[in-house]
Amino acid sequence: MAPPAAPLPAPDALTSVLYRLADVNVPGANKVGLVEHSTTDDAAALDKFGRALADYGFIPLDFEAKDLAWSQSTAGNVVATITVTTPSPGGQGKQFSFPMEFTPHGTDWLLTRHTADMLLELGRTAAPAPAPPTPTP
Repeated sequence: MAPPAAPLPAPDALTSVLYRLADVNVPGANKVGLVEHSTTDDAAALDKFGRALADYGFIPLDFEAKDLAWSQSTAGNVVATITVTTPSPGGQGKQFSFPMEFTPHGTDWLLTRHTADMLLELGRTAAPAPAPPTPTP
């Protein structure tokens, strides 16, 4: 598959989508338009994602997009390695990198449904298990 003739998007065109998805001040209903094939039924999950990030001290996040390339599987889509830095006491944030795919939507970019589903699943599995009940003496 030949890459599109258009230039790749600027990295901040992709990270701005992620900043808005992670922003706890943006209601889930307003985030629906940031994810490919998303519907109003997804608003609650998108709200939970933002709240979970805040509840576990991951806000504010910093995103960096690098290694942008045209998708080999879906024409017009862009894949990027996204490095996420979380806040940490002492100023040494923790980092992890994750490949993400974005799809064009007019002049904007959306996170692909597949990538969003993986992130939401990671959010569910990364949350610590609740503490067991305290035994009564």
